[in-house]
Amino acid sequence: MQELLDWHFEWASPQFLIIKSMKPKYFVHETAVIDDGCEIEEGVKIWHFSHLMTGCKLGAGTSIGQNVMVGPNVVIGKNVKVQNNVSIYSGVTCEDDVFLGPSMVFTNVRNPRSAVNRKNEFQKTLVKKGASIGANATIVCDTVIGQFAFIGAGTVVTKDVPNFALVIGNPSKQIGWMSENGQRLIFNNEGFARCSESGEEYELKNNIVKKIKISIN
Repeated sequence: MQELLDWHFEWASPQFLIIKSMKPKYFVHETAVIDDGCEIEEGVKIWHFSHLMTGCKLGAGTSIGQNVMVGPNVVIGKNVKVQNNVSIYSGVTCEDDVFLGPSMVFTNVRNPRSAVNRKNEFQKTLVKKGASIGANATIVCDTVIGQFAFIGAGTVVTKDVPNFALVIGNPSKQIGWMSENGQRLIFNNEGFARCSESGEEYELKNNIVKKIKISIN
């Protein structure tokens, strides 16, 4: 195992330089492969057999599980949790606080053929802040997963998912709404709901959910 360090330099005198190691910047397991040109912020953890490719960016506090591939120029925000056996291909951006469940799948080409080179046709996928994608779900490229959306395990997403939406199935179908804490929101006849965990209140209006009040309970 290896820990990448920040270094602090002090001049003991005009002739002598003291080099002091500071706290580890991020952690990389000895079996992981980190290509040149990756940008990795403080507090990141990269576990067994994972591969980070040139140009990818990982925000502070992100965790990369076992056997994960992060492709060239992928952007991953702060405090993202990537579980085991996930491949994040070029064209994918994950904002802060995203959860990627075990063995979920991204794509970046809608019509792949082995004999046809489509490297210049990679399409983008955006996973917005706080969204959760369950185990073994598939996200077809050229889609946007909204803030705090919740994608159920095994779901196949083929179109954009609204903020706070709960979707399941193949193809995905919205069956409800979720709070920022990941609790089901049950709206009353006036279009208001309260998160059972945090006490925060939400409003549903014109099929758009917004948080309207932070509880002090």
